[in-house]
Amino acid sequence: MPQSPREVQLLRSSPLFGGMDADSARSLIEQMTRIELTRGEVLFNEGDLGQAMFIIVKGKIKLARTARDGRENLLGLLGVGDMAGELSVFDPGPRVSRAHAVEDSVVYELPKEILDRWLDDHLEMSRHLLRALAQRIRRLSNSMADLVFSDVPGRVAKAILDLGHRFGRMERGHITVRHGLTQEELAQLVGASRETVNKALAEFASRGWIDVHIGAVDVYEPERLRARSR
Repeated sequence: MPQSPREVQLLRSSPLFGGMDADSARSLIEQMTRIELTRGEVLFNEGDLGQAMFIIVKGKIKLARTARDGRENLLGLLGVGDMAGELSVFDPGPRVSRAHAVEDSVVYELPKEILDRWLDDHLEMSRHLLRALAQRIRRLSNSMADLVFSDVPGRVAKAILDLGHRFGRMERGHITVRHGLTQEELAQLVGASRETVNKALAEFASRGWIDVHIGAVDVYEPERLRARSR
């Protein structure tokens, strides 16, 4: 059960509840399980059987895969309102990534069998989930296109803007983005080496566009970044 009206509100911001009336949303939320995660705690592992999906109401969850040589590849960073693990629920099989908390987080678990029964009785809600899945495919397609057509500084600029849009807050006249990623993870996110990404960040900082901190970045010139990302 939800711990506060605030968490109910945050759950309702998820695409799963898009367009759903309050009574229907409440009845589904009552069947979800609240899970608290400490920083670094694993939500699910690569290869686990996908038996549930999750909605984030606090904190950040990192999705990653492990290569055959043991290196980790960051697939994405999820925040409040985002869904995790839904792909394995709709296409049953092993999880294709590992999810763990970047910081102390709270998620709500929705088991597959409950979701299946719910969708059988509320077919109109399937459209909202299909839209969310289509949006994820669109993001992946754009990311693949960026790897082919954009240089590393352009991809870094775009990643900063995306993180700023999702996690940034206006503070003292500029945008502060507390993403919680290491520079190695940021490099994985844009598909480049850490050295190349650090060089791009240093260039942006020297121009006064950003200021880099551990796990965060201050953005002073978003329009300059936007122009560089094109």
